[in-house]
Amino acid sequence: MYYIDARRLTVVGQPLPYLQKPFSRMDGRAYGLKGSLAAKAAQSTGIAVLFTTNSRTIRAKWHTSNLRVVGTNTGANCQKGLDLYIRKKGKWLFAGVGAPNMKGNCADHEAILVASMDEDVKECLLYLPLFDQVDQLEIGVDKGSAIKPLENPFRHRIIFYGSSITHGSAASRAGMSYVARFGRDNGLYCMNLGFSGQGRMQEEFARYLADCDTDAFIFDTFSNPDSKQIRERFDAFVDIIRGSHPNTPLIFLQTIRREKRNFNLKTDIYEAHKQQTAEEVVRARMKRDKHIYFILSDSFLGDDGIATADGTHPTDVGFSRMLEGMTPPLKKIFRKYGIQ
Repeated sequence: MYYIDARRLTVVGQPLPYLQKPFSRMDGRAYGLKGSLAAKAAQSTGIAVLFTTNSRTIRAKWHTSNLRVVGTNTGANCQKGLDLYIRKKGKWLFAGVGAPNMKGNCADHEAILVASMDEDVKECLLYLPLFDQVDQLEIGVDKGSAIKPLENPFRHRIIFYGSSITHGSAASRAGMSYVARFGRDNGLYCMNLGFSGQGRMQEEFARYLADCDTDAFIFDTFSNPDSKQIRERFDAFVDIIRGSHPNTPLIFLQTIRREKRNFNLKTDIYEAHKQQTAEEVVRARMKRDKHIYFILSDSFLGDDGIATADGTHPTDVGFSRMLEGMTPPLKKIFRKYGIQ
């Protein structure tokens, strides 16, 4: 077994280059983010490594922070683990996880991702943790085998910005956020700027997004702010982005109908008001901007109460339902812009 620095392979997932930290998704401090926002910007959410190898075994060593728990809905594999997929007959199939070390300082990790494979050349896609920052990553393969960078096979550039739902809070593994799954399922290069609890259409994010090169934006921007913030911030947020992207499709997802609303009357009123405000501000802007779209979320979770971890955050089941609901309208919009 020998190891190669993953920086020598193909690293994807950064909307803007951040050369000093190739495994972090965003240089938040350069755009004025501070505290927990800057820390979340530096996480490896949506970052992946692409490579080919004929090795029968794939291992990994990686270093993260020593933070042990980020939330009640986030498991260890999602927070600090790796998630490997291998392409077979044109489809990305799950191959194995890099289970993190949650003992001691829980910062140094080593794991076998997959073993006992054949010696054919395999195209590999390795997702980094959703809720931690990877500082170092090495991929291990059998002695005598080859490992090489794989050119990014995903088409176009799609940026998702939003809340913990986009971040992937209750996903089982790093590659199971709805953003990652949408990318794999459709062959599209999708980048994840979900910020748990803090995707509130802040000016700093608008300026960052305005600087990005992208073919489309998909926004989950109504899950975190209240009705007042939605009404106050929406137009300014769009104005900043439109300064650099006058004709790029801005696709706004209605926030999900939280399962917490089933019996909590206060929550039901609060969420209904927020959804109403979101639809009003987007549809008003659509009247003067033909490149803005609004996708309703009525079908995103179903009505049987089994799609979330806590009444708010979708599990893998919830993300499957979200994708079933959002993929057809997204693909219809994309076709107008040659995104296929």
